[in-house]
Amino acid sequence: MDAMTVFHAAHPFWVWLAVAAIILAVEVGTGSGWLLWPAASAGAVGLVSLVAPLGLPVEVALFAVLTIATTILGRRYLRPASASDGPDLNDPMLRLIGHEGEVLTGFVHGHGRVFIDGKDWAAVTRDGASPAAGQRVRVTAVEGAVLTVRAAPSGG
Repeated sequence: MDAMTVFHAAHPFWVWLAVAAIILAVEVGTGSGWLLWPAASAGAVGLVSLVAPLGLPVEVALFAVLTIATTILGRRYLRPASASDGPDLNDPMLRLIGHEGEVLTGFVHGHGRVFIDGKDWAAVTRDGASPAAGQRVRVTAVEGAVLTVRAAPSGG
C-alpha cells in the first residue's frame, strides 16, 4: 500500500485515470448506466490533479462529490428513450406502420396479400373492405406476421 501512496504522490493523474478506466470497464461489462458517472468523475479528478495536485484526501472527497452530483444530474436530465417513443428499431415489422403498398391479390373475406417495401406480406382489413388487386393500401397495424391495412388516401 505504501508503494501505491508513493506512486499517487508522484503521478496522481495516472492513478485517477486508471480508476476511471476500471470503473468504465465494469460499466461496459454490465451495461447498467450507473457506473458511467463515477468513471467520468474519476477522469475529472484526474484532470484536476494534473493541473493542481490536491492530495489524496481532498481528491477522494472531490471524487465523491462529483460522483453524487453527476449521477443525480445525469439521471434527472439525461433520461433514456422509453419504449413508447416509437417502434422498436429491432422489429422491422413495426416500422412498416404508415407505409403504403399495392394489393397483389384481391382480398376475400378481409384477407389478402400486399406488396410493401419490396416484400410480399399477408394482410387483413378490419373495416370489412375488400381491396382489389392493384389498389394502394396503407399499413395501420401489425399483428404477428400479418399486416392490417386500409385503402390509401387518393393522391398519396
